[in-house]
Amino acid sequence: MPGDEYALIRRYFQNLTATRADVRRGIGDDAAVLAVPAGHELVVSTDTLINDVHFPAATLPADIGFKSMAVNLSDMAAMGAEPRWATLALTLPAAEPGFLEPFCAGFAESAQAHNVALVGGDLTRGPLSVTVQIMGTVPAGSALLRSGARPGDQIWVTGELGSAALGLAVLQGRHAGNAPGLDACVRRLNRPAPCVQVGLLLRGVATAAIDISDGLLTDLGHVLRASGVGARVELSSIPMGVALSALPDASARWQYALGGGDDYELCYTVASGEAAGLASRLKASGCHASHIGSVTAGDAIAWIGADGVAVDFGARTGYQHF
Repeated sequence: MPGDEYALIRRYFQNLTATRADVRRGIGDDAAVLAVPAGHELVVSTDTLINDVHFPAATLPADIGFKSMAVNLSDMAAMGAEPRWATLALTLPAAEPGFLEPFCAGFAESAQAHNVALVGGDLTRGPLSVTVQIMGTVPAGSALLRSGARPGDQIWVTGELGSAALGLAVLQGRHAGNAPGLDACVRRLNRPAPCVQVGLLLRGVATAAIDISDGLLTDLGHVLRASGVGARVELSSIPMGVALSALPDASARWQYALGGGDDYELCYTVASGEAAGLASRLKASGCHASHIGSVTAGDAIAWIGADGVAVDFGARTGYQHF
């Protein structure tokens, strides 16, 4: 096994992903040279995944590779951007083929599904961590932002919430049992499906958007603060999967669904007059979205139970690093 950094790059990364005409120069020089289409703006995001923080230490290398790209694609989706290019900074305790080969396979699977080209990065020795910078484009002035929600807008979320957090609890031994759907929860944790095409459909219609990475409690709060508004959310409308819905402990259900994180679904707001048409277009594209509430004046979030009474979640929040 060659131990030289550049030999490893040539062997594992140089021809890993899609070949794009807008990559004037990719891996092999000191920096990449990329062609941004005329009339477009560049959208850039970076995420780092740390061993035993963002994924359990026993996670398969292929799943680590897949997820490291998928979570960045989710940021592109939230901005309504078309993903194009990525860089990868990979820190490894050792250059083991048993890790690198499946890691690269998972990374490439996720990148190629959205025609993303790996155009550079860095390879170093140290505790396992994965940093991906992703770049995409939007027509000038059309990026989805967190700051556009207005009173009267409807609040929607895609997919289901909380399943990935329940999957993490299963892997960590905090949830035992063999209820239907638990395997799917683990897969949602390890192999999130970024809503890239949904983001493109939201562009020009949604008034604000965010990807749900740290839990709805936290991420919806980001939108409301950026927009200077409040919200009323109907808890009975929060979409949950089979396994989560079957939990007998309501408090646990809400902790997973609202605060668990790792969903990588989209939360967006849309003017009432546009909501039905947008929902229809999303459904036709294969995406299910749920109307969960409305934007209000002020700065408070009211979480309303099935009985119409507000539920106080106290200081509970989504995932936070610090």
